[in-house]
Amino acid sequence: MGRLKKYLRPYWGFMILTMAIKLFGAYTELMIPDLMETILDEKVPAGDRQSIFLYGGGMLFCAVLCLLSNILANRMSAKSSGQITRAIRHDLFNRLEHLSARQMDKLTVSSAESRLTSDTYNINQMLARLQRMGVRAPMLLIGGIIMMVRMDAALALVLIALLPIIALVTYFVTKKSLPLYTKQQTVLDKIVRTVQENITGIRVIKALSKTEYEKERFHKVNTELTQIDQKAGTVSAITNPTASLTLNLGLTLVVLIGAYRVNDGRMDSGVIVAFLQYFTMILNAMLGVTRIFVMWSKGEASAKRVADVLESPEDMEILEQIVPEENAPHIEFRNVSFSYTGIGVNTANMSFRLERGQTLGILGPTGSGKSTILNLLMRLYDADEGQILIDGQDIRSIPFQQLRQKFGVVFQNDFVMEGTIADNLRFFRDVDDEALQHAAEYAQAEFIATKEGGMNAEVQVRGNNLSGGQKQRLLIGRALAANPEILILDDASSALDYRTDAKLRRALRENYADTTTVLVAQRISSLRHADVILVLQEGAVIGMGNHEQLMESCEEYAYLARIQMGNGQEVG
Repeated sequence: MGRLKKYLRPYWGFMILTMAIKLFGAYTELMIPDLMETILDEKVPAGDRQSIFLYGGGMLFCAVLCLLSNILANRMSAKSSGQITRAIRHDLFNRLEHLSARQMDKLTVSSAESRLTSDTYNINQMLARLQRMGVRAPMLLIGGIIMMVRMDAALALVLIALLPIIALVTYFVTKKSLPLYTKQQTVLDKIVRTVQENITGIRVIKALSKTEYEKERFHKVNTELTQIDQKAGTVSAITNPTASLTLNLGLTLVVLIGAYRVNDGRMDSGVIVAFLQYFTMILNAMLGVTRIFVMWSKGEASAKRVADVLESPEDMEILEQIVPEENAPHIEFRNVSFSYTGIGVNTANMSFRLERGQTLGILGPTGSGKSTILNLLMRLYDADEGQILIDGQDIRSIPFQQLRQKFGVVFQNDFVMEGTIADNLRFFRDVDDEALQHAAEYAQAEFIATKEGGMNAEVQVRGNNLSGGQKQRLLIGRALAANPEILILDDASSALDYRTDAKLRRALRENYADTTTVLVAQRISSLRHADVILVLQEGAVIGMGNHEQLMESCEEYAYLARIQMGNGQEVG
C-alpha cells in the first residue's frame, strides 16, 4: 500500500477520526462485562436494587453508544474508502489512456479492464475493512486481555499462552496466500479476455458452428481460475478454524480452572461470567484480525497490479523542438525501420516524401507493413531507426495533443459508439452542425437523410443497426468533420461499391485539396489516382511511383491491376 500512499494522504484526518470512533465503540463494549461482573459479585449479594438498576442502565447505555459509534464509523469508512478508490480508478483510467501502444500491447486490454474493476474493488474492500476492524479488533483483543489480567492474572495467562500459536498460523497463511491472490488476478485477466473475444466475435462463432469449441475454451480457463481460487481459499480457510479451535480449547481450560478456583473461594462466580464474555470478544477479535490479513493479501496483490500501471514510465518522450527545415515536404519518412517485438522487421528502411495536398496510396498483402506506416506517422509507436517529419519537424518533438489534432483517421477495425449519428460524427469535438452536414455529404453518407430523425437518429452499440458500408461512410464523415490537415484512411472503403468509392474520391479531391491523404486499400481503383503509391512486401518497398510508372516498373502492381481492372483502366 506504500505505492498508493498519496491517495491516502488527503484522508488521513478523516480516517483517523473514523478509527477513533471505532476505538471509542470498542472501549464502551469492553465496559459491559466489567459492569456485569460488578453487579453479580457486589450488588446482587448486597441486595442493592437501586445500584443494580443503575449499573444495568450503564450497560444499556454502553451498548447503545457502541451501536451508534459502529454505525457512524462504518458509514465514514465506506465514504473515505469509496472516495479513495474513485481517485485511484480515475488516475488509473487516465494513465491507461496515455499508455503508449507498445505498453498497452504488453499489458493487454483484458488485464487493463481487470485492474480497473476487480483490482480497484479489492483495494476498496481492504481500505474499508482496515478502518472497520483495524482498530476495533486489536482494541477488543488487547483490551479484553487487560481486563482479564486485572480480574485474575493467573487465569488470563491461559489465553495469553495460546495467542502466539494463532499469530504464527496467521503469519504463514498470509505469506502463502499473497502470491496465490496475485496469480488469481492474472488468471482473471485471461477469463476477461476470453469473454471479451467471445462476445466480440459471437457472429463469427455462430456462423462457423464453433459454439461448443468456445464453451470448452471458456470451461478450461474458468476451471483454472476456480482451482486457484479454491487453493487460495483453502489456505486462507486454515486460519479461522485454527483460531476457533485454539481459543475454544482455552475457553474450556478457563471454565475448568475457574470452577476449581470458585469452589476453593479464590474467585467469584461473576468473574467467570465476565471471563466468558471477554473470551467471546477476544475470539471474535482474533477472527476479525485473520479476516483483515486475508483481505490485506487480496488488497496488497491488487494494489501492486494497479501501482505497476500508475508508475509505468513514459516511454515516448517529447524531444526538444528544433527550427523546422525550410521548403520541407509536408510528410517525410527518412530510412525508417521498426519492429513490434524486436524480432524480425515490420518496416525496413522506409523513405518517401509527400507535399501538402498530395495523396499517398499504400498497397500490399496482409502483414506487409501498411498499417505500421500509419501507426508510426501518428506516433502510436516510435520508430527504431530513422526519422519521421511533418513540415520539416521531427514528430517526436511535437506535443501529442498538437500532433494528433493534425489527423483525421479511419482505422481498419474502427468502432461506432452508441448514440446519435451526430454524436458519432462530432465525437466530443467542437464541430458545428454545418460542418457535420458537409462532412456527411462528402463522405457519401446520403443514407442519413433516409433515417428517421436524420442526424439525431439513434445508432446502436457497435453500429449494429447499420450496414458495413454505412458504418464506413459514417466513420469517414467523422474523420472529415474537423477538416484535418492529414487524412488517414486504412482500408476505409472496402465495404463501398465501386460507384460510391469513385464518388468519395472525387469529393475528397474537390473539397479537401489542401489535405494530405494517406490511403491504404486493396483495390487498384482506389489508389490509381494517388500522387505516390507504395507497393509493400514483408515490410519493404518493392515499388514506388504513380499508377503509370508502377504499371511499367513494378511487376507485382501491374499483375494486380490486370486482374482487378482488365487493361488497368477505369472509367470515372
